[in-house]
Amino acid sequence: ISDLCAGLIGGLGLTPSCNVGTSVVMAEAVHGTAPDIAGQGKANPTALLMSGLMMLRHMNLSKQADMIEASIFGVLTEGKYKTGDLGGKASTEEYTAAIIDGMRG
Repeated sequence: ISDLCAGLIGGLGLTPSCNVGTSVVMAEAVHGTAPDIAGQGKANPTALLMSGLMMLRHMNLSKQADMIEASIFGVLTEGKYKTGDLGGKASTEEYTAAIIDGMRG
C-alpha cells in the first residue's frame, strides 16, 4: 500500500513513515537506501525529514515540527530547489540548505 499511496503524492521520496508500538516509536523513510545514487548528492531527503516531523509531534514538539514542515512546503512550492526525482536539478545539499534557510526566515 505504501507504494500505491506514494504514487499519489509524487513518489517514495516524499513518503514518511512512523511505526508506533506500546513502548517504542521508530520514524523512518519508506524507501530503501538507493545504493545506485549513494554519495552523488542526488537523494531526496524529504521522506526522512517528514518522518522526523512525525517523531517530533509524537514527542510533543509540534512547534519545532511545524517550523520545519512550513519550510519544506515553502521550498517545494517555490520549486527552485527540487531534487531530480521531482523534476528539478538541485542536489541533496542545495535542497537541504534551502530548507534550513527557510527556517531562518
